[in-house]
Amino acid sequence: MIPYSRQSISEEDIKEVNRVLRSDFLTQGPEVPLFENNLSSYFEAKHAICCSSGTAALHLAYASLGANKESVTIVPAITFVSTANASRHLGSKIIFCDVDPVSGIISINHLEKILEESAKSEAVKNGFICPVSLAGKTAPLDHIHDLAQKYQFSLIEDASHAFGARTDCKDSAKIIRSGDCNLVDAACLSFHPVKHLCCAEGGVLLTNCDKISTKARRLRSHGIQRTHDQNHDRPWFYEQVDLGWNYRMTDIQAALGNSQIKRIDESIRKRREIAKRYHDAFSEPKFTERFSPPVMEDGHAWHLYVIRFHQAKDRDQAYKFLIKRGIMSQIHYIPLYRHPYYQKSSPTEPLLGAETYFERCLSIPLYPELNQTEQTEVIEALSDFISD
Repeated sequence: MIPYSRQSISEEDIKEVNRVLRSDFLTQGPEVPLFENNLSSYFEAKHAICCSSGTAALHLAYASLGANKESVTIVPAITFVSTANASRHLGSKIIFCDVDPVSGIISINHLEKILEESAKSEAVKNGFICPVSLAGKTAPLDHIHDLAQKYQFSLIEDASHAFGARTDCKDSAKIIRSGDCNLVDAACLSFHPVKHLCCAEGGVLLTNCDKISTKARRLRSHGIQRTHDQNHDRPWFYEQVDLGWNYRMTDIQAALGNSQIKRIDESIRKRREIAKRYHDAFSEPKFTERFSPPVMEDGHAWHLYVIRFHQAKDRDQAYKFLIKRGIMSQIHYIPLYRHPYYQKSSPTEPLLGAETYFERCLSIPLYPELNQTEQTEVIEALSDFISD
């Protein structure tokens, strides 16, 4: 069976994890601070706060920026549930924004409309926007930043799909890098096995703000702070000043991350090569008559390779056909407002862009260790499907 994605684990990764397993510290040792330094350097962000999952990173970001029951959080309808759930756990009201029907990225026009309506109806005391850099394509953070500034909303990038992604700034020659936090208050990534960098589970909150970093580090570890000097006559003393969580990353996870980040650029290069081979194959008319491949972009990080069928009925038929050929695919994602929980808590009318994207999208296999023989099997299976 060819999976739609899988982890890439090297012998060096295994060696590093074994080294930590034989060490004195399985958690709260030196590996996590080292991993945080490596991530800060890679993204050129001032602070990196590692934690137990990407969801935990989002939860810490929202909490550190003061999300509560009076908050409003705008998220794209096409994303994984944690983008909204992390804010909902703090009591925030969720508003779903439509997306571009081609890319699945948050719609600037609909976002502006939501912000305008929110400003007219009531003064939002603590508003949040959480755009998703979906599938490896950076969200239009420059435009979203301008809107966030205008309406005084905090801005958190869900960058879980976009390790190493970049794009051109629309109004200048500058490059926007996902995760660098130059245009957002915080960015959050996941280190789940199918992501660019695997820590088994894990995540990171990136920020350039000292205040957010301090609060997030405290909340990550039960809300406890240790403010004593090492020469204090009670060096064991600590105080809980917030109601936090145990969201710490273990040294085992961090050791795996420290090993993987050494080859992250090579991993992204392989993803781009695989995407290019797909694109070249799917440019033939026999394919383009039935589905559209994603647009090739230089800065795309290719977490997912999502094809879009012209006829919605073809998508589910293709999914089943590929399974019979020993090939797994996936749907990213069901619009959040369709889930029973959000139908009750945040009822939303269907959004045209989200519905169009969802009904036609199919993520086909893409991961660094997908070899050319396996990729050819995927291409030939899709060729046979459209021929049938």
